[in-house]
Amino acid sequence: MDALLTLLSENPMIVISGEKIARQIGVSRSAVWRWTQRLRALGVRVKGHQRTGYRIERVPDVLSPSLLRRRLRNSPFGKRIYHYFKTASTNSIALELGHAGEPHGTVVIAEEQTGGRGRAGRLWHSEKTSGIYVSALLRPQISPIVAPLITMVAGLAVRDAVQEETGVAADLRWPNDLLADGKKFCGILTEMYAEPSQIRFVIVGIGINVNHRAMPAELAGIATSLRILTGKPQSRLQLLVRLLRHLETYYNRFLAEGAQPILSRFAEVSSYARGKRVRIVTADESYVGTTDGLESNGLLRVRRDDGRTAVVISGDVSEAN
Repeated sequence: MDALLTLLSENPMIVISGEKIARQIGVSRSAVWRWTQRLRALGVRVKGHQRTGYRIERVPDVLSPSLLRRRLRNSPFGKRIYHYFKTASTNSIALELGHAGEPHGTVVIAEEQTGGRGRAGRLWHSEKTSGIYVSALLRPQISPIVAPLITMVAGLAVRDAVQEETGVAADLRWPNDLLADGKKFCGILTEMYAEPSQIRFVIVGIGINVNHRAMPAELAGIATSLRILTGKPQSRLQLLVRLLRHLETYYNRFLAEGAQPILSRFAEVSSYARGKRVRIVTADESYVGTTDGLESNGLLRVRRDDGRTAVVISGDVSEAN
């Protein structure tokens, strides 16, 4: 199907016979017909039928591996791309691939997720062909102690990509959310497989609300999309390319220069890094305080209202009234 989509996209407005398509991509004409129907179901505007041929009215915003590879030449994220039209969770697939020995830079993409996951087991709303649902497999030679910085690396990559592509300057809410107009449009779920002294691999899952016209009623007060924010549709393909390019840059800088450049950049662009009144909810307690910077491993310091200083390892962080 990727080959069919690429062939049609490279020849917009040109009618190509089913026989020629079948010959070029090495399948039967009936398979071309079936796959064309699936593309239409995804919103790709394909005209024609089995007897006369097919043409595409415009290049579709489908995250085709072939189209991505062309734009990600010389990047580790352009070499091994697994694309699904529908799956439960890209992170779950990436975890399986990590255990199976897939190399650093392997990417898993879905047009739709039925069981997208956020932190603490929460569901992530994954509307079909509207968002970016991607997981990247990383194999960093670092200590598990500094692994939380990988989430910051991903957050900075998303922020830069979004600003370049859409003009939206997002706020980073420690450790894994991106906000605009006070509402969340991106979440990051980092999962690690490691031994006490060594990381085997890290999965960075990123979900971005891109072209959602509206959010479900239960999320409308706290979530938004780039389309809602800008008033126009955005190219998921271009945004994903920018994201993976920035992820490569920040990741390589982290490995080469250590934590400080990542911590400094995060503190520069996140209102939550220092001086923010926040409520922290952990598995054991809830308290209010003011953020007081980042530890060397990326954990958040908070000066509690009771006078103590806490280092937040995990938990929900929200702005306090």
